[in-house]
Amino acid sequence: MDTIQVNTSQHVTIDYPVAGLGERIAARLIDLAIFVILYILIMIVFGITGFTIGLSNGPYTIILTVIVIAVIASYVFYDLLFEIFMNGQSIGKKLMKIKVISLDGGQASIGQYFIRWLFRLLDFTLSMQMGGLICVAVTDKKQRIGDIVAGTILIRTAPKTGREHIAFHQPAEQNYAPVFTNVHQLNDRNIELIHEVLTTFYQTHNFQLIEATAAKIASVLSVNVPQGMNGLNFLQTVVKDYNYLTANESHAARQVNNG
Repeated sequence: MDTIQVNTSQHVTIDYPVAGLGERIAARLIDLAIFVILYILIMIVFGITGFTIGLSNGPYTIILTVIVIAVIASYVFYDLLFEIFMNGQSIGKKLMKIKVISLDGGQASIGQYFIRWLFRLLDFTLSMQMGGLICVAVTDKKQRIGDIVAGTILIRTAPKTGREHIAFHQPAEQNYAPVFTNVHQLNDRNIELIHEVLTTFYQTHNFQLIEATAAKIASVLSVNVPQGMNGLNFLQTVVKDYNYLTANESHAARQVNNG
């Protein structure tokens, strides 16, 4: 599976899977469907009112013209505006859980969004949708021409995981004894980061990422990874302890409030 490395705010590098051709096509179709539905609704509404008011009515014609122009303008600038204001996602991309980022792993700039939007002419309009599709299919990082020129890439934001990979669930054992009782020094964001690292490991088997993250978490907790426990076991245990202790604290707090 193709991946790209993204540096988090905690200075940990995570490998994110690159969005495939199928996901990009599905997102594109969803975005197109929005405008098809909008166009049909407008035609239905103005078709009904047109028979009542009369097509020769001047104000009616002006209103219809303005709305049609507005819809066309919305279609033209849709991707650019949504990617700028929705952090690299259109509605279709958000539903498909993919997003545009810079090749360096950071958020794309407005200039990068503009360049990839401008090259939609070459990727889709002038090539009858085929230029971008062929380029995505044959490039190593699944980039269309606009992505290559702008220095951007599409990644998956929510890889499929099982229950055992979910960050926040209480250990199933009735008499579970936490190993690291000072995990309260961490916060939910730290645990989410560990979860992302574990999820990435399950897909890429990047042991270096695991060991680097384990070392950072051990440093925060001021503990040494116990003998016989590798980095993966350590991170899994930290998450398990955190979930168990915070769940018990929440339960105790509820009892106090109800008491």
